[in-house]
Amino acid sequence: MQHGKYRFIVGFLVVPLALYAIFVIWPFVQSIYYSFTDWTGLSPDFKMVGFDNYSRMLDDDIFWKSLQHSVLLVLLLPLVTLGLALFFAFMLNVGGRRRKNATVAGVRGSSFYKIAYFFPQVLSIVIVALLFQFAFNPTSGMLNSTLKAVGLKSLQPDWLGDPNLALYCVMVVLIWSTVGFFVVLFSAGMASIPKDFYEAALLDGADRITTFFRITLPLLWDTVQSGWVYMGILALGVEAFTAVQVMTVGPGGPDYSTTILPLYVYQTAFRDAQAGYATTIGVGLLIVTMLFAGIVMRLGRRERLEF
Repeated sequence: MQHGKYRFIVGFLVVPLALYAIFVIWPFVQSIYYSFTDWTGLSPDFKMVGFDNYSRMLDDDIFWKSLQHSVLLVLLLPLVTLGLALFFAFMLNVGGRRRKNATVAGVRGSSFYKIAYFFPQVLSIVIVALLFQFAFNPTSGMLNSTLKAVGLKSLQPDWLGDPNLALYCVMVVLIWSTVGFFVVLFSAGMASIPKDFYEAALLDGADRITTFFRITLPLLWDTVQSGWVYMGILALGVEAFTAVQVMTVGPGGPDYSTTILPLYVYQTAFRDAQAGYATTIGVGLLIVTMLFAGIVMRLGRRERLEF
């Protein structure tokens, strides 16, 4: 049975590993190479400039603003999104009233709520961003129109035009569009936890908050940790870029208040024709992403619980 085992394994792995190397590893290598050049992205001619791009990046105020905004997103988005998803999933699966022959039950109509929560995930982020852009319109948007209708006209803010509010408006959109996915994911995980655990805890006098922190969260910890990494990459990647690109003034404004690292990479490369410097910023974005994933995996490491 052992004869030819390794040739068999290599035969299956060589094609996917080759594709991964060509389409994932090689672009990273190219980006690092071009970060040491003055390539415009339009001309085949360029020259090596050493660490000039990195020195420029460290002195670039816009880069530091973008980094600050990206770090804010990567800290708040996973925390709020996963917190809401855990709460909703727990209510849907365990938070209902006790019923006949069931000590533990979810709220009535939980299947409908799961579909309703998941619906935004079906929509493209571009569509979601456009819808919320209309809702945030200061003159005819739904939010300010509602404030006006209830007699709070003096409180109507310029949502996306206020540097202090614009980035948080983008966060609201990203949370609304992604929380449903994690509600369904966590619901599936909670459904697999034996009800006997909850019943024993409730019989011993534990309330629902205690059962959540002592039973549900520990048994879902691996899923939560993976979701945290996924949300961090989303906050540093295409989802956040698309929301900012579609919704904000500039985009990235006002006064660079919503500029994030992916958007700055895009603008530097395609608007300013400075592809070499853009890849340098991209390398910085790669470092931030890897640091975030490493910190989450390290701090979230704990003994695996099985049931």
